Amino acid sequence: MYKRQARDRAAFIELFASPEVHDYLGGPRPRAELERAVPEVPGRRPGLFVTELDGAMIGVITLDRRDAERPGHVRADGGEAELGYLFLPEAWGRGYAAEACAAALDWFAGALPGEPVVLCTRTANDRAVRLAAKLGFTEVERFEEYGAEQWFGVRPSATPSG
Repeated sequence: MYKRQARDRAAFIELFASPEVHDYLGGPRPRAELERAVPEVPGRRPGLFVTELDGAMIGVITLDRRDAERPGHVRADGGEAELGYLFLPEAWGRGYAAEACAAALDWFAGALPGEPVVLCTRTANDRAVRLAAKLGFTEVERFEEYGAEQWFGVRPSATPSG
C-alpha cells in the first residue's frame, strides 16, 4: 500500500464509474462527473490507503469514522472506525482485498490499540460477508439502509501482529 499519486487518477475514476464495483453500493457515478471532480493529483488523507499491483493501483482501503446518524453501532456515542474497500474487477478473487484489508487493520491496531473496527455491507454481497468473517468480523445486527438489507459486524479491538 502507498499514498495516492497523480498516476492513480485514471484508476480512481474507473473505481467510482464501474458498474461492477458499485453493484452493491447504489450504482456507479457518471464518468463525466468524475472527470471534472477528481483532481490531477488526488489529495491525501489519513485512513485512506491505495493498493497496488506491479506499480498500478488496483484498489483503495478506507478507515473512517462511522457517522453517528447512521444505523449500526457498537458504542453508544457512535463514531467507530469503519473499514471500507473498493477494488477493480480484474483484482477480484485473488486475495488482494483480504491481504490489503488485513494490513490496514494491523496498521490501525498499532495506531489506535484497543479500538474496535466495524464493517457494513449489503447482506446480498456474499463475497464481502465472507471476507468480513475471514478478517475476524462477527455479525452484530442486520438492518435496512439504502433500500437493502445490510450486514453490520465488528472486529474486536486487537493489538498489532508481528
